[in-house]
Amino acid sequence: MSKVHYLTASSLDGFIADSDNSLEWLFEVPHAPEDDHWDRWFPGIGGLVMGATTYTWMLHHDDMVRHPERWHEYYGDRPGWVFTHRELPSIPPVAVTFVQGDVRDVHARIVAAVADADIWVVGGGDLVGQFYDAGLLDQIHVSLTPVTLGSGAPLLPRRITSRNLVFREAELLGQRVRVTLDVHPAA
Repeated sequence: MSKVHYLTASSLDGFIADSDNSLEWLFEVPHAPEDDHWDRWFPGIGGLVMGATTYTWMLHHDDMVRHPERWHEYYGDRPGWVFTHRELPSIPPVAVTFVQGDVRDVHARIVAAVADADIWVVGGGDLVGQFYDAGLLDQIHVSLTPVTLGSGAPLLPRRITSRNLVFREAELLGQRVRVTLDVHPAA
């Protein structure tokens, strides 16, 4: 059975992007060489889900329309689903599907497409919240970064209490703290 993961980085004050929807702040802190979480976690991912703002940032930051090989460098042949109400450019030959509506309906289609592989909700926080509201979010992986932004896109703009979140692990890796939580559906 596919699980839905939210893996992201967050500023110390709880933002995943600054007020300009940029992630440039994240690259100020170097990756810890001993951090092998990605290498252990990512092979189980079969598909990516994201909102329009995240997708647009990726397009511009990595110029993916002109350089689709960058998608493959980062994500391999994994397909992506982008929730949007606007027309966005695709990344030929990458399998990107533009969707809208209830996350439950789209989730069922994604699960059918990725078989038993897991699903990564790349961002944003409100989309992750919709997966939580639907009882579909299984794990949250957050890398806390020693940066404060003051404003921006919140990590998860929902009230989720400790009845529904259970710490699985935390580890200090260089200048980041990765926290993994199991998510239990709302009653």
